[in-house]
Parts: sequence; structure tokens; C-alpha cells
Amino acid sequence: MYNLSILAIETSCDETAAAVIEGDPRIKSNIIASQAKLHARYGGVVPEVAARSHITAIIPTIDLALKKAKTKLSDIDYIAVTQGPGLMTSLMVGIDTAKALGAALNIPVIPINHLEAHIYANFVEQNIKFPAVILIVSGGHTLLVEVKGHGKYRILGETVDDAAGEAFDKTAKMLGLGYPGGPMISKLAKNGNPAAFDFPRPMINSSNFNFSFSGLKTAVLYKVQQLKSLNLILKSNLAASVQQAIVDVLISKTEKAVKQYKPKTIMLGGGVAANSLLRQRFSLLAKSYKLNAIIPKLEYCTDNAAMIGLAAYYRLKTKKAIRQLADKNFGVEPNLKIK
Repeated sequence: MYNLSILAIETSCDETAAAVIEGDPRIKSNIIASQAKLHARYGGVVPEVAARSHITAIIPTIDLALKKAKTKLSDIDYIAVTQGPGLMTSLMVGIDTAKALGAALNIPVIPINHLEAHIYANFVEQNIKFPAVILIVSGGHTLLVEVKGHGKYRILGETVDDAAGEAFDKTAKMLGLGYPGGPMISKLAKNGNPAAFDFPRPMINSSNFNFSFSGLKTAVLYKVQQLKSLNLILKSNLAASVQQAIVDVLISKTEKAVKQYKPKTIMLGGGVAANSLLRQRFSLLAKSYKLNAIIPKLEYCTDNAAMIGLAAYYRLKTKKAIRQLADKNFGVEPNLKIK
């Protein structure tokens, strides 16, 4: 059974992605058609534009994934597709395509939780020791999850308002850096002084594991308005100071979870996991507690289909997908939670 072949499809936001997973498991291909340049002119993702782009790109992306994997559609045993969370119109393109292919090939379609898939981005060529704690950080989500085993999750904390990735993106917009903002902030911060501005660290000392970044975002706005004119030095210092504040909160909450739940492994996931300072601080945290730290390669931090396929593989392996396979009428769930 585990020599199966899975075609995975991901269209939760502005990346059209397809991948082929085979064997035990091996990523045979992982193709991403990015819309970043398309949305840059708007300063953020426009749902209608994203959906139209997915419609245009989905079949060529799947074809390229199959070609690179040297696999035919007739060789595919299962199709895995993102069910949510994400943009409704974007998710619909992926699900409709997956269901059409499943019907044509007479093979099962497995709906996958996008956030759960970020957990499985850590399973690329890695042997994870349970229990584990993962910090998932992206444009729309910031949460800490205890992973007791495959498919066994407990949410420890999540954002009560804005996600860390949104704080990065909005800060970049305030500084006139464009979209996507996270990578630009990280790049600019390398030449800045992280102590130049004392921005708040929301909820860093709270007794729970929840996050909040709206107050930080507002503080940055007020500071930018106060400064009025921004030269490169000021922008670099602002970027470095904001990045430091966000990473301080993320690492502090993760450390608190480590102390309380004593995991054997800590993991990162989501687009913000590509941030170089966060990756560095996360590794140091693991080292200080003598933990196994798993940080995905950059290509598996952003939205991709390989992680969707890996999540499906382990669902099949642990029989968690059996109930889902019986539900052929599953639909889009833009606000889907980890269960």
C-alpha cells in the first residue's frame, strides 16, 4: 500500500502548486507557479485575481509536476488537495480540479488541512521524535501546536488578532517596500539596528501561549507618521526593530511551551519560517534545551503541494484518511481548523 503514488494540489492563496509523492515517501516533483509579481502592483493578494490566475495555471502546473516526476496520470493512486483554510475562490479551483481528475481516473480524492500540511513540511527526509511542538507562522496564521503523533494534535495557542506574517507585510507597505513584504523586511533588516526603536512585544509575558500583533503594527504606524520622512538608514532600523520584536515574541512563546510540555522535537512551519533571524534563534533555542530542531528548507516553508502530499501519505498510513475517502461531497472550508 505504501508504494502508492499521490498527486497533490495546493491553491489556498496565491501559489498554484502541484507535486507527486511516491514510495515511502519520496517527493518526485514539487512545482510552484507564483503569483507574487501579479499581486505586487496591488500591494497584496486580490482574491478575484488570484482565482483567475489559478484557473489559468492549474493544468500546466499539474502537467509539469507529472512530467518532472516521470509519472503518468494513469499511475496515480490518490489525489490530495487543500480544503482550507484559505481564500474561498482560490480553494475552489484546486478542489474542483482534484474532483474532476478523481472522477475521470476513478481514484479517491483526499481533502487536506493546509495548516496540518505545514506540520508535514518538516517530514521531508526527517525522522521526527514525538512528542513535538511546532510553531506555525504565516501571513494568516500564528499558532503553537503540540504534536503527540501522526494526526494527534493539540493547539496550545494562536493569534487573537493579526498574524506575524501580516505584521511583516503591513510594515513593509508602510515603508514603501512593496509585496511580498516579509522577505523585503528581512533583507533590509540585515543593515539595520534592531535596538534603534523600542517596539512593544505584545503578550510576551502573558501566562498563555496566544499571540497578538495588532498593537505592534499600530506602534509602527505611529512611529512612521512621527518620522515623516524615511531615508534608507531609518527604513533599515525600522525593519530590524520590527523583526526583532516579532521574533522575540515567537521565540519566547515557543520556549514557554518547551518548558511546560517538554517535547523531544521542536519544528517550524509556514512562510515566516523562511525568516533568517527566526531560523537562527529557533536553532539556538533547541540547542539550549538539547532538543532536536527541525526547520524545513526554504522551498517547503512557503505554500507548496509537496507538504499536501506528505500530509495525505501519513493520513493513509495511519488510516486517518479512511473516513475522508467516504465523503466525496466535501467542500471548501476557508476557516478550517486543526483537529
